[in-house]
Amino acid sequence: MNSKILTDGTEVLTEEQAEELWELGNSGAQNAASSLSSLIGVPVSISIQKIIMVKLENLQQYMDDSVASMVVFQVRGQIAGNGSLVLHVPKKSILKLSSIMLAAPDEDREINEMDMSMLHEIGNIMTSSYLDACANLLSIMLIPSPPSMVIDMPHAVLQSVIAGQEIDEELDHVLFFKTDMHCAEYDLEAGLLLLPSKSLLHELLERFRFIKAKNN
Repeated sequence: MNSKILTDGTEVLTEEQAEELWELGNSGAQNAASSLSSLIGVPVSISIQKIIMVKLENLQQYMDDSVASMVVFQVRGQIAGNGSLVLHVPKKSILKLSSIMLAAPDEDREINEMDMSMLHEIGNIMTSSYLDACANLLSIMLIPSPPSMVIDMPHAVLQSVIAGQEIDEELDHVLFFKTDMHCAEYDLEAGLLLLPSKSLLHELLERFRFIKAKNN
């Protein structure tokens, strides 16, 4: 299996599912980079560092739990189940982005309303890019809700997101698309997390398997 896809063994991916998941991640990253470049007016590159699929309680092993912005979208569409898509941007990267987009020179300060407005816009672009990539790959429609934002430690935010989701089934796995971003002279950190219901995760993986088999 692709060495850049990590699991904790609680959900086994086939080689075909891993390949399609990696293709989805890269396609979403390319779409997002193109859209962000247009918004910011400078070249942006985004690459997938790793894709991590683990039980929620194991996520802390792979994610820094320092204060970050979490932009949260609910996801529904022509697929079983539902879930949340969450853009994770550490505080340091938020302030670097503000210095590029908003000409805010001070990178040693608290996050303000202008930063949050900027993050909503970036969240919309990143989420739409990944959902469009997924929809194109699977030939379905996926629709995000309007975003909400929390600035806190990621694990606390994710627990709150799960508690607030309107789903009738247990949610226990998370897909973490860990990305590297380069914008202007800055290297930035960001990640996108999919918190799927059990039925959504099952259908996604089954569709990945079917697509690979169909193309062979």
